[in-house]
Amino acid sequence: MEPLKDKLTADFYDFEALLPDDERKLLVKARELMRNDVKPLVNENWEAGTFPKELIGMFRDSGLAGLPYEGYGEHKPAVSNLLNGMMAMEMSRTDASVATFFGVHNGLAMYSIHSGGSQEQRDRWLPEMAAMDKIGAFAMTEPLGGSDVAGGMRTTAKRDGESWVLNGAKKWIGNATFADYIVVWARDVDDNHVKGFVVEKGTPGFVAKKIQGKTAFRIVENAEITLTDVRVPEENRLQRIDSFRDVAEILRATRGGVAWQALGVMVGAYELALDYAKERTQFGRPIARFQLVQDLLVKSLGNITASWGMLVQLARLQDAGIFQDEHSSLAKAFVTARMREVVAWSREIFGGNGIVLEYDVARFFADAEAIYSFEGTREMNTLIVGKAITGQSAFV
Repeated sequence: MEPLKDKLTADFYDFEALLPDDERKLLVKARELMRNDVKPLVNENWEAGTFPKELIGMFRDSGLAGLPYEGYGEHKPAVSNLLNGMMAMEMSRTDASVATFFGVHNGLAMYSIHSGGSQEQRDRWLPEMAAMDKIGAFAMTEPLGGSDVAGGMRTTAKRDGESWVLNGAKKWIGNATFADYIVVWARDVDDNHVKGFVVEKGTPGFVAKKIQGKTAFRIVENAEITLTDVRVPEENRLQRIDSFRDVAEILRATRGGVAWQALGVMVGAYELALDYAKERTQFGRPIARFQLVQDLLVKSLGNITASWGMLVQLARLQDAGIFQDEHSSLAKAFVTARMREVVAWSREIFGGNGIVLEYDVARFFADAEAIYSFEGTREMNTLIVGKAITGQSAFV
């Protein structure tokens, strides 16, 4: 197999060579899109806390959306979970905010419909989402609930004839200020089970307000949503979702995607630090020649390589259909913890320049904190794995 074009210096064990040729070409396509078109937009919008709407057109023209879903993306058959993960890594390697925008749409929203919707619902919504003519969002987290959302969801749904009436609030919902389809999760007051609803843009009673003042993911349009007697037709209720157990299957897959995103942040920060160390001189020589700097770089590369290997096997388990909650939870907990170390070491190599946006590494350092917390905290994911290996639940 020929070496991959633009092979990453951080791919020390050549993991990308595991992809078949057609998928490797798609990864290179994503790499070129992020480097040539997306990267020039990042710092200005990150500093301003604005989302550049031209990103939607860039991704639409790229044809990279919908690839994991058989029959809905440009690539047929559906791509492997390994490529899907490496795509998340590749986008986060340039910017975690942009990767999150794409991941919320292409992952959380589209996967919820693909996994939880009927065939009619898939055919109704997914083609235009795969074409990025319509943008999706995923609304689960609430202002007063995060890790306890399974049993403590406060947003309610009440059946009223051929419609459902939703009331409640959601918070931290990416893309929600401009999304066309928002997958809203609510507790059915009659049977107390969590159900999913696709709320369409412009529905009366649905209000999304952008969250201001963030110190991470500043490009992402996170919103606080209020739902006041929002009426949704029964045909917009995801027909294959009957309880939170069904929702958990969706989160199992997307949690692994966040681990890949954390890998991308590690790779991006490490590459910046490596290049800087080769160029920056102190005491008459490049700082890359100093033993302590090499120690930080090698420790970073070790974290990256170990995390990449774990995620490759996770993708194989996904492709085989045998992965469990504890598999994605271990990956999310482990990789995000290693990410925190790498971004700190990378920023350290930059010294004072490491806090200036011009050098990029400060953005990775800040965004890492958001990735560390969402899709299940390290503590919650640890308890999921702990229950699996001991047979004893330590949940409160």
